Amino acid sequence: MDKIVIEGGRRLEGSTRINGAKNAALPIMAACLLLHGPSRIRGVPNIVDIETQSEILKNLGGEIKRHEDGTLEIGFRDGENEGKFTAPYELVSKMRASICVLGPLLSKRRKAKVSYPGGCIIGQRPIDLHIKGLKALGAQIETTEGYITASVERLKGAEISLMGQYGITVLGTCNVMTAAVLAEGTTIIEHAACEPEVQDLANFLNKAGAKITGIGESRLTIEGVQELHGVDYEIIPDRIEAGTFMIAGAITRGDIALENVKVEHLSAVIDKLREIGVEVTPVGNSVRVKGNSSYHPVDLTTLPYPGMPTDMQAQFMALLCTVEGKSVITEKVFPDRFIHSPELQRMGADIRVEGSCAIVSGTPFLSGTNVMVSDLRAGAGLVLAGLVAQGTTHVHRIYHLDRGYERLEKRLTDLGAVIKRIHD
Repeated sequence: MDKIVIEGGRRLEGSTRINGAKNAALPIMAACLLLHGPSRIRGVPNIVDIETQSEILKNLGGEIKRHEDGTLEIGFRDGENEGKFTAPYELVSKMRASICVLGPLLSKRRKAKVSYPGGCIIGQRPIDLHIKGLKALGAQIETTEGYITASVERLKGAEISLMGQYGITVLGTCNVMTAAVLAEGTTIIEHAACEPEVQDLANFLNKAGAKITGIGESRLTIEGVQELHGVDYEIIPDRIEAGTFMIAGAITRGDIALENVKVEHLSAVIDKLREIGVEVTPVGNSVRVKGNSSYHPVDLTTLPYPGMPTDMQAQFMALLCTVEGKSVITEKVFPDRFIHSPELQRMGADIRVEGSCAIVSGTPFLSGTNVMVSDLRAGAGLVLAGLVAQGTTHVHRIYHLDRGYERLEKRLTDLGAVIKRIHD
């Protein structure tokens, strides 16, 4: 098992390019099950979650080829894979986004058997809204022995609300959308997720021949079509990776430029960084982040898009641990998502968790020590803390990081960090 070792205290300088969004690529890859003919998906990061999704699609009859430029070719031979409709536990248990094959399988092959998904342990993430939406389209669904088994003669359009006890559902919106594009009639999704990754999936499907309107709004209208065709499509840049690198520049009081950024997807992140005192300057598809020695404490609350992403909460916590004064982080997406705080406390951070709030009091310095990664974004937060900690930080269980960040230690090294991966 590998670990990352960081010698803290280096100011980051230089530039790096942001990869395509993993959370856009995964449902788009699953949507290729719907298409007649192969597709080329450009800008796909070379990370573990993409490898896992590729294996799931191969298990369902997909032919997948990766090119060095980050392009994936994905195709399914019509008429040869109707009997393949099972996404097994050993693959689906590795990440939650694998549930995205449920809608396309049901729509295209009329049957689906998908294991309950795994992934990061960050709180309650039920799939009841996925099942509710697909049932509204006419699917017969049973949940037994750890599998969701669904079947239908023909999906039919319906009006569906995807608001649940825990709010709206991003992956549930993706599943219902991909099921509805080949359904008979019109489907209206109320309380649809508006995240850029959901919009990217809708734009991909429209390019393939779907008829989806209301993209980016909470009310999606989908007119079913007879067939979808293969396309050449480039996914959006990863806003969470961009935000992580922005905080890397800020926490080290550095000066870095990020290329391939959609600034409009990062409004909440940029606004909060500026409130802290970080200089953020967008220039076209790039953004410059310049830190300084005078930061201010802030309060922030995670919310669905366009609010502060929950996937940026751990990174902001690491930054605020270094800011003099008291900051309050309120987690309204996954209220239990503070499992990284004890590890930051091991580094000397002053954090008090009270229910869905974390009170962070900035300390003069953090100290390098051994820390353990519990989930993907928590791991990013610990690496960021290690960049400024005095001494050496050993970050263990970095396989979580490999799920979502391509060559993270190499790219930070290129910016001036002293960081390396070693076999533990």
